[in-house]
Amino acid sequence: MQLLRLRPAFEGHDVTFVTVQPGYRADVGNARFRVVNDATRWDKIGLVKMALRLAWIVLRSRPHVVVSTGAAPGYFAIRLGKLIGAKAVWVDSIANVEEISMTGQLVQSRADLWLTQWPHLAREGGPRYAGAVL
Repeated sequence: MQLLRLRPAFEGHDVTFVTVQPGYRADVGNARFRVVNDATRWDKIGLVKMALRLAWIVLRSRPHVVVSTGAAPGYFAIRLGKLIGAKAVWVDSIANVEEISMTGQLVQSRADLWLTQWPHLAREGGPRYAGAVL
């Protein structure tokens, strides 16, 4: 949902939305829409399936920029996008009030732009605060 609130920033661009929630299809209008399985670090087979599906999506769509707000699918999308030369934007979830998410910490060195939605979590060399996607 947070990424959908950024849709005005994508106006005029060729966008592919990737999610684990098939129900969001109606929210993206005519944009390309892809669904991947959800998985956690405790589901290694699920992570492999997700990574393979994301690799297929990234190779087919050839994004110039990958923008993500979270978790394993976003991590893999950014890693795979970087392999083909895409820029990466990570927006840590609004739910991470106390600390940067584990995935945000993992992706920080690969993101061209790393953002937090909480001003008190912004730091030198870390995520920047540029507002929240409420």
